[in-house]
Amino acid sequence: MIRVFTGIVEEIGRVISTGTGSLVVAAEQVAQGMALGQSMAVNGVCLTVTRFDSSSFSVDVMPETLNRTNLGGLLPGDRVNLERPLALGGQVGGHLVQGHVDATGKLAAAVPDGEALIITFEAPPEVMRYVVDKGFIAIDGISLTVTARSDSSFQVSMVDFTRRHTNLGERKVGDQVNLEVDIIAKYVEQFTQTRRTSGITVDYLQEHGFLVG
Repeated sequence: MIRVFTGIVEEIGRVISTGTGSLVVAAEQVAQGMALGQSMAVNGVCLTVTRFDSSSFSVDVMPETLNRTNLGGLLPGDRVNLERPLALGGQVGGHLVQGHVDATGKLAAAVPDGEALIITFEAPPEVMRYVVDKGFIAIDGISLTVTARSDSSFQVSMVDFTRRHTNLGERKVGDQVNLEVDIIAKYVEQFTQTRRTSGITVDYLQEHGFLVG
């Protein structure tokens, strides 16, 4: 089953404990109707619920996830962004987010701009190749719009509501954040590369579901 998120944070949870391969988070809103085996985005990382009660839940975290994201640096008391998967027929308030972090970036600067905050993030080349002006990007699971970019960094404008309802407003210069680029950009890249190397054929269209039989 494919599970996707929207990048609209439902609740800020609090880390209760971290251990070898596990993470326990205190939460109330997202715990409602929770079930074993369901997915939960924690700072934008799609994880599976292994235990829960009315006020907290546990997830298993693989070494690969710890190496690729900022979850390995979490400590008891840290606040994390939480979002449940998008329900069939639900409203997509942000953009489609898989919860598969591409890389981590670093908060490089934060400058007030009226009631908003212009935040600059440094990101590696494997992320920047997909970052476009006015395009989407998920930062710690938050759907945001790119307002400017350079070869090695990009900017977003964070409104006061986002600052108050996510943990991004607590981030400081030098902090590490999880980054996930828009999946559509990856599909477009693969599609155009395929066209350049082999062209569009009937076999290609059938293989990718555009033609049947």
